[in-house]
Amino acid sequence: MNSYVVLDGKAFAEKNKAELSKKTSELKNNLGRSPSLAAILVGDDPASATYVSMKEKACQEIGVQTSTFKKNEACSTEELLSLIDKLNADKTIDGILLQHPVPKHIDEIKCFNRISLNKDVDGVTTEGFGNLSMGLDAFGSCTPLGIMRLLNEYDISCEGKLALVVGRSQILGKPMVSMLLNANATTITAHSKTKNLDELLAIADIVVAAVGIPNFIDCKKLKKGSVLIDAGYHPDKKCGDVDMNGITEIVSAYTPVPGGVGPMTINTLIYNTILSMEKLHNG
Repeated sequence: MNSYVVLDGKAFAEKNKAELSKKTSELKNNLGRSPSLAAILVGDDPASATYVSMKEKACQEIGVQTSTFKKNEACSTEELLSLIDKLNADKTIDGILLQHPVPKHIDEIKCFNRISLNKDVDGVTTEGFGNLSMGLDAFGSCTPLGIMRLLNEYDISCEGKLALVVGRSQILGKPMVSMLLNANATTITAHSKTKNLDELLAIADIVVAAVGIPNFIDCKKLKKGSVLIDAGYHPDKKCGDVDMNGITEIVSAYTPVPGGVGPMTINTLIYNTILSMEKLHNG
């Protein structure tokens, strides 16, 4: 029988709460206030509202202050930019989260890029991504950074490994590749249009599935003993981007869906917000 490890993001996030709570208390004692996250929610997308609510709850459990700014569907790009400017200037706010997606008439990239680099705790600005790619200081996008933290927790080294990232989004696939490169992995980027995906899956030591299509990858195509990170979650089908049937006979480690990558994303948002307050006050 194959020996494998379940990369339990839920358990790690739960364990890490104590450490984050301690840091929050120390900051409050030293600086007179807790770390603070401002979330902006535009429109009435129910999934976005649920995500923001989950983030608020997780912050409260750790002692991080949250404030949610709700704008209606008719909100313009200029109105949103004005709100971001106000939050950038507010010295009591350490992190700004603009919940994706915003209504189509809003210039989302322009709004993301208006967020001050030192408050970009969700890792969405192009400058932050550029810094990350160049190995400079930046807040990493929460899902890929959460994945790196989870690999580190389980002592899975990326150095010298062939890492395949299936997906190329601005907040997951592309920054994931940069982080793996920074960790000395050899990287390949694939996506839904890649012709020889099965050949790549068969040679990769680490596979990050982030393509956003239910059961897009058959786990039986993976290399024996490889590490699988499934960053997808499709609530209607209760599955990720990988068909997990037979997974334990193939891999050496994998993330369950749900309970793997998802909890790490919110935990990393809080981690980044606390780090932002530390940076802002330590110069």
